[in-house]
Amino acid sequence: MTALQTGGHSPAAMDGKRLLALSVGSIGVVYGDIGTSPLYAFREALRPVAADGVTPEEIIGIISLMLWTLTIIVTVKYVAFLLRADNDGEGGTLSLLALLSNRVTAGHGKLLFLLGVIGAALFLGDAMITPALSVLSAVEGLKIVEPDLGRFILPISIGILVLLFMVQSQGTGAVSKAFGPVMLLWFLTMGLGGLHHIADDPAIFAALNPAHALRFLAEDGYVGFVVLGSVFLTVTGAEALYADLGHFGRKPIQLAWFVAVFPSLALNYLGQGAFVLSHPQAASDPFYLMFPDWALVPVIFLATAATIIASQAVITGAFSLARQAIHLGFLPRLEVQHTSSVDTGQIYVPLINTLLLFGILMLILMFRSSEALATAYGISVTGAMVVTTFLFFDYLRLRRGWSVAAALALTLPLAGLELVFLSANLLKFLDGGYVPALIAVAVIVVMSTWRRGTAELLEKVRSNYIPLSSFIPSIERESRHAPDRVTGTAIFLTSQPDFTPPALLHNIKHNHVLHEKNIILSVVTENRPTVPEEERGTIHRLSDRFCLLTLHFGFMDTPDISRALGAMRKKGLAFDIMSTSFYVGRRKLVSNPHAGMPGWQDELYIFLASLAADPSDYFRLPTNRVVELGTQVTI
Repeated sequence: MTALQTGGHSPAAMDGKRLLALSVGSIGVVYGDIGTSPLYAFREALRPVAADGVTPEEIIGIISLMLWTLTIIVTVKYVAFLLRADNDGEGGTLSLLALLSNRVTAGHGKLLFLLGVIGAALFLGDAMITPALSVLSAVEGLKIVEPDLGRFILPISIGILVLLFMVQSQGTGAVSKAFGPVMLLWFLTMGLGGLHHIADDPAIFAALNPAHALRFLAEDGYVGFVVLGSVFLTVTGAEALYADLGHFGRKPIQLAWFVAVFPSLALNYLGQGAFVLSHPQAASDPFYLMFPDWALVPVIFLATAATIIASQAVITGAFSLARQAIHLGFLPRLEVQHTSSVDTGQIYVPLINTLLLFGILMLILMFRSSEALATAYGISVTGAMVVTTFLFFDYLRLRRGWSVAAALALTLPLAGLELVFLSANLLKFLDGGYVPALIAVAVIVVMSTWRRGTAELLEKVRSNYIPLSSFIPSIERESRHAPDRVTGTAIFLTSQPDFTPPALLHNIKHNHVLHEKNIILSVVTENRPTVPEEERGTIHRLSDRFCLLTLHFGFMDTPDISRALGAMRKKGLAFDIMSTSFYVGRRKLVSNPHAGMPGWQDELYIFLASLAADPSDYFRLPTNRVVELGTQVTI
């Protein structure tokens, strides 16, 4: 490649530019949530010890806890190790679960499935609390500018969030280009703000010694344990490091952390600590009070922009998680809209968007302040981290070939630390921690019901299926009872490729016709994010009139059957779309409380099935070529 072709830069320079661009982009998407934690984390950690006055030793101990929590949980676990546990470049709890699913026994697989569902449920609970807490904490800065503005905090916060969710269907591609630079400015502002105040009391540098964190926990006893629940707010959003791995790659995320994010967070927390050491009255809101009056309004606007970006990142993560859950069989085929013709990662899931908005508004109206809402935060985040650590243990053994002892040496200290944090957050259960727990339980019930109901439904209908191996020879025999042969091609969608599709049987039984060419089409979702076009489909000739076509998609792919069929022409699949009909079976489900699942789960499964997108839309079939044939099934 010549210098002219690369715009005057060598390939190495081009790689450096791309790495820098991706790193800045990751600051906006990956680190949006963790970047807004300084707004409230130190303030909330001070509250349990503020009743009898905060001592310098307690301030230094808390800051030390925060810095070392960032170091151990984020730097060591996520940035150094977990980012290497990728599924063809993709990360996240369900991605890791898919990576392990074919490496374990049936019994262990059920345990992994349960862990994966719990992790996904906790992430969705976090996706509701994070936007509410972040936006409220940013807008509450108005009270410092003018106390009378406090009555507008709730309406402004609700307005921002409603507007944010309203624009989701339009796509966020254009806006997201500004996310990185805005968040970079936010981190620089935080870092410089903290650096300016470190000189207020250099004694804060003692917090760099972890002995002060351990001494605080030992001397403050139960109160110190309570403080841990608030200290964990410093690492909110750490799961996004892993979940967004596929969007940016490991190196840009690591570079952004070490060069910009971690130094800015550390400087800001050190600055807040030094500021409170020299101005104890500032403990009520150390972040905003650090800034001079002339800078306060601009910082509030910048903080609000940062929390909106953080919320957008969580919402996008929830959409991606929902798509993974759909393809892996944890949720029904919900409607998924693509908001970009270029970037397949930009999607919009209307039902998830509505549920998130409803949940967030309910949380804001219930708790009404970031201080109250902070008590509900932590359980979902710590729970999700514990699940990820357990799955990472299996990954090290089964995929990396580590011994049990070596895997335990890395994951056991992390799991122990996270379980301590989880225990500390559970102390807030009755004060609001029950909210994410209830959200997680609801999601777990939905996912497990859909998984179990689908398995039982397939088992039941299979008992009435006719094997293709016996059906095709019988139908191919010429006899006076043979159905009429018509020209054209019929494509029958089925999830059981070894058996005759019910739609084919009904077509013969009721319409008394058999097409000249018949394709039994099965769609398989692989345990990897994407499937290359050259591996998209396989064709097996069953007879002169029948063939079995299997299309393979990854759990991050869009199952576009029309496009895939066009590509299959290169492999010898000859058909004319204008003379082709797609036959899709549609089941009407009827509950039978005396068999299978309990009656309430039957009704829940039927309701979930009603939410599923039309197969024609989900699989991108040409709507004017689709024929639906229905059956009634009792579950």
